[in-house]
Amino acid sequence: MAIWQVIKDVIFEALQYLHGITGDYGFAIVLLTVSMRALMVPLTAKQTRSTYELQRIQPKIKALQKKYKNDKEKLQEETLKFYQENKVNPFGGCLPVLLQMPIFLALFQVLQNEFPQYLESLEPVAQEAAKQFWIILPDLTATPQFMYTEQGVAAALPYLTLVALFGLSIWLPQQLMPGEQQQKNTAAIMGVVFLYFGWNVPAGVLVYWVTSSVLGIVQQQVSLKVYAARGETDNEA
Repeated sequence: MAIWQVIKDVIFEALQYLHGITGDYGFAIVLLTVSMRALMVPLTAKQTRSTYELQRIQPKIKALQKKYKNDKEKLQEETLKFYQENKVNPFGGCLPVLLQMPIFLALFQVLQNEFPQYLESLEPVAQEAAKQFWIILPDLTATPQFMYTEQGVAAALPYLTLVALFGLSIWLPQQLMPGEQQQKNTAAIMGVVFLYFGWNVPAGVLVYWVTSSVLGIVQQQVSLKVYAARGETDNEA
């Protein structure tokens, strides 16, 4: 619990510092996202490389599965050996996601608890200004569900757009990766499921996730082109 409180305190203080630079908590969240993404570039590059290599060797893995379909122990042994020979870590893509989750959850709680408490210490006019993200969102602490039920469709439209982008951010990265249709269909289902989650979280959390996903997709596509070009060069050699 103490560690979790430290993480939340760091997130809150980071937002306060970045707000001092930007004068807008929405842009402070964007800068926080960019900073976290920059720190994790080596890990996310490794994640993309692992995913790329797994897709590249997938036909050979399927051949092993077919060859040893009646001997699970031998299949496991040969698959592990094949991974080691090709220097591929099947779990290499998990670490960046695991590292982002504490930040994501801490920001969720900060916007749900600590930030509203901080706003109560401000004058009413200052409160409204602090909650607003430029001209995009009137309240970073409000959920799309609240805006829709309490303010109506027109007021909720920017929030509904964020929810749609949130679902798209779950679905799109997998569609842009080389791979099997089954995996892409799973990502599509996950995107739909996460729409409900996005419907019930503070808008500031969605700003963080969508910004992070956009940066991640750009990095992913650049990395894939680099890996593909290296692969073509190796093949020619």
